[in-house]
Amino acid sequence: MALFSRRDLINKANSVVQKSFNTKTASKILNESYNAYSPFKSYDIFLSHSYQDAEVILGLKNTLEEKGYEVYVDWIEDRQMSRENVNAQTANQLRNRMKNCRSLFFATSDNSSDSKWMPWELGYYDGYRGKVAILPINNSSYQKDTFEGQEYLGLYNYVIDNYGVLYIKYLNGTSKSFREWVSE
Repeated sequence: MALFSRRDLINKANSVVQKSFNTKTASKILNESYNAYSPFKSYDIFLSHSYQDAEVILGLKNTLEEKGYEVYVDWIEDRQMSRENVNAQTANQLRNRMKNCRSLFFATSDNSSDSKWMPWELGYYDGYRGKVAILPINNSSYQKDTFEGQEYLGLYNYVIDNYGVLYIKYLNGTSKSFREWVSE
């Protein structure tokens, strides 16, 4: 069982870009998902992340979708939403979108601490539905399978990949498949 590797996710994003005949950037490919968005569509995963990680998020979103999951990324589906300003209108729109998601993955990175929205999304969704897991993005070249979150991130279970299957690793060391966990 392993954490998601930043290097592997960037390689995945580059592969997606290359399949697009090298004519599109990671952000452009992600934005194409906007055309398929419906406000009534349900998702398996609300992907909370830093916008500064567009390339990594493209790789992560694609990896999760290849595993058969529907993934919501706010700035892809709701491009008109202003993320620069923390205001009630944006918060209400995010709340409405979260109601269409079965879980929230908090993608940690070097940039996530700079996000204005990630802590709010985590807290709101934890209180709303409780199906929250940290998705650590491993910066090391060594494969890791454990995560020790700093501060409040250490209070949550986290996501690992076991030979192509998502698992939620509990703080007590046990784990459960994502499909089983999200259906509890």
